[in-house]
Amino acid sequence: MTKRIGMLTGGGDCPGLNAVIRAVTRRSIALGGYEIVGIKHGWRGLLEMDTCEITRKDVTGILYRGGTILGTSRTNIYKDEASKKTALANFKKLDLDGLVAIGGEDTLGIAKKLTDDGINVVGVPKTIDNDLMGTDFTFGFDTAVEIATEAIDRLHTTAESHDRVLVCEVMGRHAGWIAAYSGLAGGADCILIPEKPIDLDEVCEMIWRRHKKGIFFSIIVVAEGAKLKGHDEILSSNHKDDFGHVQLGGIGTVLSKKIGEKTGYDTRVTVLGHIQRGGRPTAYDRVLATRYGVAAMDAVHNGHFGVMVALNGKDIIEIPMSTVAEGIKTIDEKFYEMTKTFWGY
Repeated sequence: MTKRIGMLTGGGDCPGLNAVIRAVTRRSIALGGYEIVGIKHGWRGLLEMDTCEITRKDVTGILYRGGTILGTSRTNIYKDEASKKTALANFKKLDLDGLVAIGGEDTLGIAKKLTDDGINVVGVPKTIDNDLMGTDFTFGFDTAVEIATEAIDRLHTTAESHDRVLVCEVMGRHAGWIAAYSGLAGGADCILIPEKPIDLDEVCEMIWRRHKKGIFFSIIVVAEGAKLKGHDEILSSNHKDDFGHVQLGGIGTVLSKKIGEKTGYDTRVTVLGHIQRGGRPTAYDRVLATRYGVAAMDAVHNGHFGVMVALNGKDIIEIPMSTVAEGIKTIDEKFYEMTKTFWGY
């Protein structure tokens, strides 16, 4: 008897999503006895019964494509009792034997609640921020770091040519993984992350120290969720999504202005924004996403539900879905202190 397995992608788009979709589908064909049902636009598709069959043909040529062929949204099916009841009823109407949910903290949080309500779910961790608990790395992170690093490389040449301080704002709501990795790889002179309030005096002292040495330019990388000491996060909008998240953005502009006022140096800002999410995934992310997809389908095949596949060292393992709810994976303090080796030197 053929089993029907649903699959969806939720939250922000991310390089590597299509690689997971392809891997789940191809693994289901290899195992035999499965029909893959794509649920379009994340959890919204479950509310609207917006689905499609995913075949071998549908996943041909998508490995290297960014985005997701299923579409995505930030819909929260547990925001009220009516939405929850509709989602649970539609799961039964679709006659699904299981579901592969590909997403970050919010998507997998919903997956955990569905598991608690008796639905067979397997989670696949996805976020460019790399801040999910339980896994060493999430796919999409490597691509985002590569994009940010290239941007920082390019900023170096114009900063040095014009004797400017250039602030580069990258993504990272709660954790500074992208900022730390791209900043180190790109040779940034200062890296500022959400985990540590920004000491403006310390940053300006670093810039002055470089000028005293005859180095008249500086590159500062700051995560969008970073905040000045004694201040709240900078918002680009007060609108909240279904999960209560506000839209961050603007710390780079604020920081650039304050540095310019305090030092008197020509200071500019570059905000990378959604450029970090788009485009072709790196080879590393393609391989990691593929491994996740295969492992997720294997978990389904073995009847291991209520789990998330995760990277542990070199191995893909299964961990309880509840692990994601334990908190945010933040930058280790020792690692961050190491980055200060290069501040102003």
